Amino acid sequence: MSETMQFDILTIFPGFFTSIFEHGVLSRGVGTGLLSLGVHDLRTWTHDRHRTVDDRPFGGGEGMVLKPEPIAGALRSLGLGSKSAREPNDGTCVILLSAQGRPFHQSTARELAASYKRLVFVCGRYEGVDERVNELYCDREISIGDYVLSGGELAAAIVIDSVGRLVPGVLGNEASSEFESFGEADAAIGTDVEGVPRSQYGSGGLLDYPHYTRPPEFEGLRVPEVLQNGDHAAIRRWRREQQLKKTLLNRPELLDEAALDKADRKLLEKIRLELGL
Repeated sequence: MSETMQFDILTIFPGFFTSIFEHGVLSRGVGTGLLSLGVHDLRTWTHDRHRTVDDRPFGGGEGMVLKPEPIAGALRSLGLGSKSAREPNDGTCVILLSAQGRPFHQSTARELAASYKRLVFVCGRYEGVDERVNELYCDREISIGDYVLSGGELAAAIVIDSVGRLVPGVLGNEASSEFESFGEADAAIGTDVEGVPRSQYGSGGLLDYPHYTRPPEFEGLRVPEVLQNGDHAAIRRWRREQQLKKTLLNRPELLDEAALDKADRKLLEKIRLELGL
């Protein structure tokens, strides 16, 4: 019998998943023990009477940002420390569902199904997740496409469905998944967090900049000083640079259609040189 594939979901809306996996192929996979699903309420790892999971963003701006402490606490409870503390090739992949992530394709689903025995999903909400969670804990940042949803829960469900059906034995007929649409060069489908359109495609067609909230220091990483000094012009420059960098690294094809001025192009060239690209 094939080894069980474990899916863990970190969310502030655990009830979302109450029935979504109780039908069809994934339900049979869970029933036969080929798949296992754990849903974890992030509010369990809060320590105030209001069970607060979010806070205002450093540097100002609209919306709220998910705090790092509840997410880190949830991951530690699952036996997962920071990336640097985990054993390499331990069969686990922590995934942040984010509109700023790399596009999810069928080839991604095949790779995840073949390479890992446990996938852990961090579901973004509001403006997103404090960037230090991504830096310290997440192995991948994935977007399911170029449109906006209220949160990462639907994105997690889609990725789990796509990956789970590729686990040997789940479909019953091993050849079934080999002859379906969306092969190795398929198109991306779907995305995640609320509040993204303002900055994801509203600022010249670039991805969003990283977001940070309290505390100012978390597990040795500090919020960039520029976001704390109150210099709004400097904050705008920093955010534009981070947008260009994030887009270059995760969605370089968007740069071909982005509305870039002379200053943007000069800054982009500087980033390319710094990254050796």
